[in-house]
Amino acid sequence: MNTALSAKTALKQQNQELLERFSAKESVTSLVSQRCRFVDELLIEHWQSYQLDCYPIALIAVGGYGRGELHPQSDVDLLFLIDDSLPKEAETRLGSYIAFLWDAGLEVGHSVRTIDETIAQGAPDITIATNLLEARLLCGPQAMFNTLYDRVREPLFWPASEFFIAKRDEQTARHAKASAFDLEPNLKSCPGGLRDIQTVSWVAMRYFDASCIEELVAHGFLELDELEELLECQGYLWQLRFALHLISGRDENRLLFDLQRQVAELMGFKDGTELAVEQMMKRYYRTVRRVMELNQMLLQLFKRATLGHTSALEIKKINDHYQRRGAFIECLQPERLNDPVELMQLFLHVAKNSNIKAIYAPTLRSLRRARRAQTTPLMENELCRAVFLEILRHPRGIASLSLMHSHGILSAYLPAWRRIEGQMQFDLFHAYTVDEHTYRLLRNIDRFSQPEQKDEFPLGSVLINQLPKKGLLVLAAIFHDIGKGRGGDHSKLGAVDAQAFCDLHGLNKHDGRLVSWLVENHLVMSVVAQRRDISDPDVVADFADKVRDAVHLSYLYCLTVADICATNEKTWNNWKGSLLRDLYFSTQRVLARGKEKPVDIRARVREHQGKAKKELLRRGIKEKSLDLLWQRFKADYFLRHQPNQVAWHSEAILKHKHDEALVLISKHTTRGGTELFVYSPDKPKLFATVMAVLDNKNINVHDASIMTSKDGYALDSFVILEQDGSPVSQLSRIQGLRKALVKALSSDTGKLPKFKKLPRKMKPFKVCTQVSFLPARKQGTSMMELIALDSPGLLAKVGDILYRCQITLLAAKITTIGERAEDFFMLQTADGQQLDQTQQDELSAALIQALTEPSS
Repeated sequence: MNTALSAKTALKQQNQELLERFSAKESVTSLVSQRCRFVDELLIEHWQSYQLDCYPIALIAVGGYGRGELHPQSDVDLLFLIDDSLPKEAETRLGSYIAFLWDAGLEVGHSVRTIDETIAQGAPDITIATNLLEARLLCGPQAMFNTLYDRVREPLFWPASEFFIAKRDEQTARHAKASAFDLEPNLKSCPGGLRDIQTVSWVAMRYFDASCIEELVAHGFLELDELEELLECQGYLWQLRFALHLISGRDENRLLFDLQRQVAELMGFKDGTELAVEQMMKRYYRTVRRVMELNQMLLQLFKRATLGHTSALEIKKINDHYQRRGAFIECLQPERLNDPVELMQLFLHVAKNSNIKAIYAPTLRSLRRARRAQTTPLMENELCRAVFLEILRHPRGIASLSLMHSHGILSAYLPAWRRIEGQMQFDLFHAYTVDEHTYRLLRNIDRFSQPEQKDEFPLGSVLINQLPKKGLLVLAAIFHDIGKGRGGDHSKLGAVDAQAFCDLHGLNKHDGRLVSWLVENHLVMSVVAQRRDISDPDVVADFADKVRDAVHLSYLYCLTVADICATNEKTWNNWKGSLLRDLYFSTQRVLARGKEKPVDIRARVREHQGKAKKELLRRGIKEKSLDLLWQRFKADYFLRHQPNQVAWHSEAILKHKHDEALVLISKHTTRGGTELFVYSPDKPKLFATVMAVLDNKNINVHDASIMTSKDGYALDSFVILEQDGSPVSQLSRIQGLRKALVKALSSDTGKLPKFKKLPRKMKPFKVCTQVSFLPARKQGTSMMELIALDSPGLLAKVGDILYRCQITLLAAKITTIGERAEDFFMLQTADGQQLDQTQQDELSAALIQALTEPSS
């Protein structure tokens, strides 16, 4: 019988047994050990069958396998230790043995070296040196292994101080590549992941030759309850990794979206108020935060022990109870932190001392103990409330609040904060947990005040210094998402919480109402800017009514920008920045002018025409030709376009002498994006065709203005961006796009092309297609909102459905929120009327059917 096939079958059977035992809630620690022992036995049995025990070769497990920890699909890391005079026959047998392991289905990482070669390889390489620390003999001469063991532990082979620095720097570099709160976290390498626990263990092994993390207690680095916490965290991360390996069938350490639901189900989570996957991820995020805190404390202690730097740190007295030690704050009488007011005072000192970045390890240990001892929320203590308000009002208050969040004091102060800690939202839009998102929002508010941020936030950097009380903005930021995860409208729930908080803390009624209003309306400005036609004076007037005054507008603008920037790294771009600034200034003018002085539409049209004509005459365009052209355009065209756009379009149209469509792509940005203008005889499915080409070219559309001249020519304008949110600027990209559009618009097939497949990240999500009609703002138009999965070709399909239903598209605002498309369309019937109820129902049904088909 084929021995490799037999071994492969045995491994598969064991994986099935592990699955059954895991499902039966058997200890994951036991299962990891069982897997390791099974592989040990398999390797040893076949080592003997290949008669390798007759030669001077030591089979040594290294790395995680050397630790005795093996998950179902983990690599089996092996070192074949040989002497200098290995016979040729032995080399052949060893090669066959390694091939057998691969044929059996094991993912083997191996090296074949002598002792001298091994030490030479490990001396400059921290990864190899770390693996050797965990070496474990499986077969072969004990004396060879002992020699290697002793040489690895010689003082000159990675001295403890150098080893510590290398592992610390390695962790720092690893942390810089990912956030602990990524949507698809890597269980091993993310901050707070398994590598952080292993780093602590490795440093301990090198410093005092510990064989396991439990020895940290005996050496005074960990207290027993801290060890239990660390092992509990490791156990949960192991459960996740074990389940992930069983589900994926590979050595997968990333909790990918398309695996998360299955992993949650295997781990026994059930849908409730929160989805099972959200419950699983909440516990994960809370776990890694605990690991990060313990890791930070332990590495500080190791640094003191291995480097002896305590005396080198500058010590600066703060008062009789606190001092700054380097960049750390230290409490000189740790027992003082048992007093809730002193616990808060520590963070007030952080706000008042810009050099303080973290908490000294012994003080952190006392803080952790004091935090656990609190039986009532800190905000119920009147003196604590006074300190919190002082922190809130301090210019560096946000730095202090950030540290309070990192160490669980914000949740100890504010019970509602505890509910959002680790609160994940299973979508592609919210890249972080609710608490991490809010922390990043606070950091963005802080950035507005920094001079180097003026270019990125030109308006925010001005307004932040004009706000009457910056602390009210900070308070609104803390509460803006605090109602999430409870069911219901989180904005309204948060507004109630914010008002109650302000009342408890003695804020005056005006300030309390402002904070509550900001929380309840924190999404309004973003929605109006991105999903409404802000060139429509009525839209701006309605928004101005809601905002009421310039102070509310400034607060709301700062909160909105900071919120969008904190959602995920790809959400903010110049296009959104431009929209929000335009809405801010338009609203500011309405508030200054007052509602009794409405915008004169005719005057605006004449103004735009006059400025555009002046520029065109300067360029040599004949006035008569221009007047003849503009007579073909409707007034709405001049209202929706700025004078420079009118001039650009008009000059190109007058110079265009070809039968093919005119396609213009701007060289300069328009509202932070690239303008695409299409002029051609109007034809069926023109919008759908343009959308199909853009989609297949990986271009995002954010705004569309669809117009037809009096004589039946399309005057369609779009704002487009690259996938990363940047304008379309490369010359070759522009030329290729223009060529593809001209070709498509010249074709008469009327068929839409095939679209790309749904991306992997999108597959786990189900978005119910929703179509709703809003009250009409203009006579002869209907307003439709569409919510659907942002699948390839979505807008092209919408355009196709509009054509089939004989509906004319006038304008569109395109908003993508993660996996969801939330788009706004201005429509009318073919004869220029509003859609009646029957037409609305028919269009809704057609869209829902087309966008929920499997192919979509």
